[in-house]
Amino acid sequence: MKRLYAFLLFIYLIKASAVAGTAVSPAEAIKHVGESATVCGRVVSANFAAASRGTPTFLNLDKPYPQQVFTVVIWGSSRPRFSYQPEKLGGRDICATGMISSYRGKPQIEVSDPSQLQVQPARH
Repeated sequence: MKRLYAFLLFIYLIKASAVAGTAVSPAEAIKHVGESATVCGRVVSANFAAASRGTPTFLNLDKPYPQQVFTVVIWGSSRPRFSYQPEKLGGRDICATGMISSYRGKPQIEVSDPSQLQVQPARH
């Protein structure tokens, strides 16, 4: 019984470290809801919803809203921490790190600190 328990723990730890240590594509993120991971993709639509409750900024990866594959959400209370306007990241490749959750069946990460968002160098 101890061997079985040790084996199952070993498998769990390997799976957890694989997700935490590698980037997940926006399309794969739905399989990792409830896990902490890094999701990388291109911002194809971005919107600062200044008139909405919580003044969120939405960065949609791979496909624009309303067919988005994955969304990075930055709440208005977190915007002052950024030295730039996140909604200006349209067309850029980014990686967001955090807990993947689901909102209306779509995966997302809520980013509250700029350290959770890596902006890749612009392509020329």
